[in-house]
Amino acid sequence: MPYKRAKADSKYEPKSAKLMDQVHEVLRYHHYAIRTEKAYVNWILKFIKFNGTRHPKEMGKKEIEQFLSHLAINRKVAVSTQNQAFNAILFLYKDVLLKPIGDKIESVRSKKPKRLPTVLGKKEVSRLINGMEGTHQLMANPVRNLVR
Repeated sequence: MPYKRAKADSKYEPKSAKLMDQVHEVLRYHHYAIRTEKAYVNWILKFIKFNGTRHPKEMGKKEIEQFLSHLAINRKVAVSTQNQAFNAILFLYKDVLLKPIGDKIESVRSKKPKRLPTVLGKKEVSRLINGMEGTHQLMANPVRNLVR
């Protein structure tokens, strides 16, 4: 008989008194990876410090939006970094504090940078092949005078 993993339907309420101990406790209860735990704890601490060390229970949607916008505008973080910070804060409110955020978060989103590919022109390819000798030139240009 295969082992079936039971899924917890009810929310886990942490027993610790301190907030960061509660975060660690809930992360471990849900079997998050140790690297994820470290990242989430780091983002939660940055969020709290950004808002003047106020307790997250005193904060809400406005403070979350300001922090995420700060990451995109001032820190210029990557899209995935901003998403990780958002998920850490969402975890804090939803699973640790048991206080859903509610409305959709309307923060400034990071944008993926546009990167143009580096492409050689016909003349550059021709110069490159003509600069080769012997076998290497033959491998690069098996049919002579194909690139002019």
